[in-house]
Amino acid sequence: MGDETSTSVSAQPQEPAALGAGSVKQQISNLVVLSLRATVPEVDVEPMVEVCTAKFGDYQCNNAMGLWSRVKGSGTSFKNPNAIGQAISKNLPACDVIESTSVAGPGFVNIVLSNNWVAKRIQDMLVNGIKTWAPILPVKKLVIDFSSPNIAKEMHVGHLRSTIIGDTLARMFEFSNVEVLRRNHVGDWGTQFGMLIEYLFEKFPNWEEVGNQAIGDLQLFYKASKARFDDDAEFKDRAQQAVVRLQGGEEKYRAAWKKICEISRNEFDQVYKILNVQIEEKGESFYNPYIPQVLEKLSNQGLITESEGARVIFIEGHQIPLIVVKRDGGFNYASTDLAALWYRLNEEKAEWIIYVTDVGQQQHFDMVFKAARMAGWLPDPKEKKFPKTSHVGFGLVLGADGKRFRTRSTDVVRLADLLDEAISRSKSELLQRLTENGKIVDWTDEELAKTSEAVGHGAVKYADLKNNRLTNYTFSFEQMLSDKGNTAVYLQYAHARICSIIRKSNMDVEELKKSGSISLGHPDERVLGLYLIRFAEVVEEACTNLLPSVLCEYLYNLSEMFTRFYTNCQVVGSPEEPSRLLLCEATAIVMRQCFQLLGITPVYKL
Repeated sequence: MGDETSTSVSAQPQEPAALGAGSVKQQISNLVVLSLRATVPEVDVEPMVEVCTAKFGDYQCNNAMGLWSRVKGSGTSFKNPNAIGQAISKNLPACDVIESTSVAGPGFVNIVLSNNWVAKRIQDMLVNGIKTWAPILPVKKLVIDFSSPNIAKEMHVGHLRSTIIGDTLARMFEFSNVEVLRRNHVGDWGTQFGMLIEYLFEKFPNWEEVGNQAIGDLQLFYKASKARFDDDAEFKDRAQQAVVRLQGGEEKYRAAWKKICEISRNEFDQVYKILNVQIEEKGESFYNPYIPQVLEKLSNQGLITESEGARVIFIEGHQIPLIVVKRDGGFNYASTDLAALWYRLNEEKAEWIIYVTDVGQQQHFDMVFKAARMAGWLPDPKEKKFPKTSHVGFGLVLGADGKRFRTRSTDVVRLADLLDEAISRSKSELLQRLTENGKIVDWTDEELAKTSEAVGHGAVKYADLKNNRLTNYTFSFEQMLSDKGNTAVYLQYAHARICSIIRKSNMDVEELKKSGSISLGHPDERVLGLYLIRFAEVVEEACTNLLPSVLCEYLYNLSEMFTRFYTNCQVVGSPEEPSRLLLCEATAIVMRQCFQLLGITPVYKL
């Protein structure tokens, strides 16, 4: 199996009617496979199918030029690439998917889909559910390592991107019927715990009786202990000894460690609950027992060598080695990550392991992945085989000043506070608008609260996800809560408007799904219908390239296409009302599925 899934689906030699699984692009590719076998049976080639940007077709097969370079001079009967394109076009199996084909330039085969087939595909989804549009991916089980805050440190806006991006990737793969192990690799093991435990013992000798109140505000507790650690050499020595005792399993120290972790986890869980993110913790401490045996395996393979008192792995292409055992004999991030990778491959049997962290950790993961390849755990990426690993890097969240987003006191922004402010601002704007248009009387307090939360949190998530994750982005409540442009608020309004159109029709849409039919006679009906059925391949592309922004772009474009359709095609009261209502319903369903994949709660009135 390979990295690319968009055009590499193998088709078995069977009747085209049996090729109806997967995205539209996959189905066209399956038909092209059969044509290629008939056209050039002596050449093994993958189908090259893309969405057609020209007006001559909906999809385009681009195999002809590549094939010509392989067969010319070999006694072939083909005179040029165009002739190969003509043959590919002619050999496409007769089926209800394709309306017509044409060949342009050096053999580009333009494919026009049948209106009836597009309409039927939408109707099938309306009857059987959008899950039938889930793409087929070449992977069954994967790990997504995301969020990963440090115990005893509060979650801040810096964790926002990892949490949101990781959750959306998990949702997209889960929708695609992949088993996803959502892993929270929290920093719950290391030198900082000696500092925290010793400070706890010093301030509260009876800490077990005082309980959670001993620590109080975790952030303040951490800062105070860090100040003691930095300023007091005697305290620092005690803290370092505390680490040794903790790692040695001394009960008093383990109990204090567990209490600090418990308090910290409770705070994390509150944020995950607010964000509606499911994640299972397997922190650094979980993998700690596996480190010695993993390092022994690597050492037995001759990969670990001594260097300046440390044990390291020299990685080709990197000037500095990967340190796996420090000079003092302690383990570090590299040793933990290698143990975690070994565990995920051998114990959890994951085919794809995805790490969602900031771009600053790219070099670290590149070295870890290369060490794993040297050990034979992973194939060469050129082979495009599973298992494989990917680092999903992302840029910084910036403030209006272009610097890292912080509060006035120069502290990083607390994530819980930021999300509360998003709700507050959203509610304020909603109240103002409803008061101005006189509709406030139609809303209950519960509706206001739920809508404000959905719009506020959705705005924060979408503002992050719509950007290419590799770039920095500027955090601005004003922009993300705007109802104009590519924002979650605009998309929520678009969805709510579709729901309003359906309500005003007074038709039973559920009954209409069973008895009605869709017609794509108007050009804007066809454009909308064609874009709706591309949903599966967009999810497929977003999963393959690990880019949630691809899905955001699709959702925004879909709302724009619906607006054009609704402007030019009267729905309620028109002779085509039943068909057009079904198009409205299909658009709303696809929008809701996009919202769900992005972790956003849709609203039905605004």
